[in-house]
Amino acid sequence: MLKIAITSGDSDGIGLEIAEKALLKMGPQKGAHFLIWRSASSFPRNLKKLDKKFKLVSFASPLKALNYLLSAEMKANQLVEIVSEESPALWVQQTAVWCQQKQLHGMVTGPLSKTEIYRAGLQDMGHTDILKRISRSQKVHMGFLGNKFNVVLNTAHIPLSKVSTSMNVVDLLSGIEAANALRKMLPVAQQKKPIGVLGLNPHAGEEGLIGIEEREFVTKALNEAAKAKIPVLGPLVPDAAFLEENWKKYSVYLALYHDQGLIPFKAIHGQKSGVHVSLGIPFVRTSVDHGTAKDIFGKNKAIANSMIDAIQACLRLAKSSIK
Repeated sequence: MLKIAITSGDSDGIGLEIAEKALLKMGPQKGAHFLIWRSASSFPRNLKKLDKKFKLVSFASPLKALNYLLSAEMKANQLVEIVSEESPALWVQQTAVWCQQKQLHGMVTGPLSKTEIYRAGLQDMGHTDILKRISRSQKVHMGFLGNKFNVVLNTAHIPLSKVSTSMNVVDLLSGIEAANALRKMLPVAQQKKPIGVLGLNPHAGEEGLIGIEEREFVTKALNEAAKAKIPVLGPLVPDAAFLEENWKKYSVYLALYHDQGLIPFKAIHGQKSGVHVSLGIPFVRTSVDHGTAKDIFGKNKAIANSMIDAIQACLRLAKSSIK
């Protein structure tokens, strides 16, 4: 039986709303039990509706909740809930520890702000840094699965001014390997397509006229990847790579920095689809591909599609990981 935890993110964001809506639509899943974290200060809108599909079992103690989830008392239609006074950032940290200890098979995270992480006293810049620290993983990349195209980010939350100076062949190869790992998670037909590696500069450097990074690093990394029999193409011209006619050409796009990949991904997929997958950690973590949307908090306007996709992807990947 798969054990999956859901952290609902900032208490004044839409995380709990979309988690409730997702669970309400999905209902109990065969072969899986869920645990969900929420703030003690939250007022869940859909709890009464959820009661029609799940029997909620609430705990204030995270350890007692986990023990119940793992016990023979846990039934197929039950949903374990942790009503917590702690910061949502600490929920992520604790859940990652449980996953690292193999107490859980996977985790799904709702949107968490950098401000909330800071308030919790953590030095991490986001979910990825928390997971990297807990799992002691050296190379962790952010991957995004969409119904139009898929993206992996070579760098995450670093200033744009540092992207070029942080670039080297070894790091680019790490990003290509992460993209290749995501490629292997896709349906067989998509797996057969190459990874499209973006250039850094306009026009992919125009043969060195608009920057040397493509010539110095990108092309060399592509050659090394080809030697390792990883299917790659590039460097692609960044402003043309994401045109609709190119979506079906590649299994995954490797973007060289955060916004290069996420601006087109979020512009196309929005909140209607899209799953964030952490690549390079020893357990399954998926997430929504959008932020806290605090401007619509409490208005029952949030779209739960990305959370549904994230939960379904976590179930699929967790099942595959224990075969």
